[in-house]
Amino acid sequence: MSFLNVQGPGVNRVWRSRSLLIAGAVICACLIPFGVASATPTSHRVRHHGGTRGGANHRGWVSTWAASPMAGSTGFSDQTVRNVIYTSVGGNSLRVQVSNTFGSAPLAVGGVSVGVVLDGAQLVPGTSHTVTFGGQTSITVAAGAQVLSDPVTMSVPSLTELAVSVYLPDATGPATNHSDAQQINYIASGDHTGDADATAYTSRTGSWYFVDGVDVNSASADGTVVAFGDSITDGYLSLTGANARWPNYLARRLNALFGSHAPGVVDEGISGNRVLSDSSCFGVSAESRFERDALSHPGVKAVILLEGINDIGQAGDPDSGCTAPNNPNVTAAQIESGYRDLIAMAHARGVKIYAGTLTPFGGSNAIYGGYYGTAYGETLREQVNNWIRTSGAFDGVIDFAKVTQDPYNPQYLNPVYAANSNSAYSIDDSLHPNDVGYEAMANAIPLRLLLGGRR
Repeated sequence: MSFLNVQGPGVNRVWRSRSLLIAGAVICACLIPFGVASATPTSHRVRHHGGTRGGANHRGWVSTWAASPMAGSTGFSDQTVRNVIYTSVGGNSLRVQVSNTFGSAPLAVGGVSVGVVLDGAQLVPGTSHTVTFGGQTSITVAAGAQVLSDPVTMSVPSLTELAVSVYLPDATGPATNHSDAQQINYIASGDHTGDADATAYTSRTGSWYFVDGVDVNSASADGTVVAFGDSITDGYLSLTGANARWPNYLARRLNALFGSHAPGVVDEGISGNRVLSDSSCFGVSAESRFERDALSHPGVKAVILLEGINDIGQAGDPDSGCTAPNNPNVTAAQIESGYRDLIAMAHARGVKIYAGTLTPFGGSNAIYGGYYGTAYGETLREQVNNWIRTSGAFDGVIDFAKVTQDPYNPQYLNPVYAANSNSAYSIDDSLHPNDVGYEAMANAIPLRLLLGGRR
């Protein structure tokens, strides 16, 4: 679960009255605050300019990076956002998906560029490329829409930070974003999409804005694997800027073994997200976003699902804000029914879906309240995990719970994986692993599930 950056000038990560202040994203003071957008997008329309996106017939395209779009409360005007993203696989060209999924009005995009990061907001000289849409450098994205760019011919390295810079000439209204990037991104006044140097990028933010996917064209990459879940997939409490989420570790593991033949690995986790219920803070439910965030990727072959812990924990929270609507009488059967819906959607598209067991959360009630870490919550977690392991409903099971649990007290995380082992953080919330724990999760995934029998 983790609780996202509350978006507004000068605000760090905070969750309601439980002020869990973590070193991380500082929202720049130059942003323009707006009212919170609706948690439900106007539509899930996707306009394609650079080719067909999604499904098995991907013509060499795979996804190398993604981030689930969310509603926000921050806006921009005559500013450039430089989003720093991390590729999983490389290729000979790329295309960028610009998102106005949760915008309430058309979004004017004055320019987009992409380049290889040297340090911070500074690019490697000579690597910046202009991105076009139907041959034009500017585009207006309809409310509720995502727009895919033309292909950009450039050498895209694997396991490398790229900067996708987006210029917003007019007031945007509440910006579609991914709140919990675990990455420092940069903001400049005016149009600085073409700048290789970092001089103009004087403000920082911990969120990604207006970009929710980057694809690459590769003759050898073995499709796309989607990591789909909540904050533990989102990498909450991993070291900021270290690309230490478990999907990043999985991408590096695959790359080390298979090189250019590795599949792309993308992270579609949302901190605080639930299988069954939408949230004004934590995104629309897994059921609502699964088609868009998991099944629309080019070459998608497998989904690794790790979600449900927030359906349990938030159900016991009477707060009417981020956890609304809650379900104090939630049952394991309800969560399992949600899983069956996701399984049916994946199988209808010919996509394999593998389930991760829900990781331990003993002790987390002191920070998060609700049913987190309670005896009742633990009973539900064990019921759900037993169903995942024994039902045969999924195409395979990854026992993340067993990997991360304390061998002497399996209701708790292994102390070696406690988040306070990261030097940047001074707390252990008893819910989220540290970087070592995320790496252990990635190493526990049987690669035969993702590689069609290759080991």
